[in-house]
Amino acid sequence: MDKRRSWREQEQQLVERWNAASELCRETEAEVARQKLPQGEGVPSEECMRSAEAATAALEIMRKQVARMKVEFSTGKRY
Repeated sequence: MDKRRSWREQEQQLVERWNAASELCRETEAEVARQKLPQGEGVPSEECMRSAEAATAALEIMRKQVARMKVEFSTGKRY
């Protein structure tokens, strides 16, 4: 029973980190879009592009962690 509690806590933390990473990714992509002009002539700042790339990388890391947890669940290593 103690393992199940720790697994649930890990899953809850993963969900919270996933939500935070996806929200950050949405915010940075929106900022990049805001910095572009409607005609597409504007160029977002370098800092904005770096933060968008970092947010995308963080989301990709979260995807890998979710996939790892799904494999553990489907192979019977969890629950």
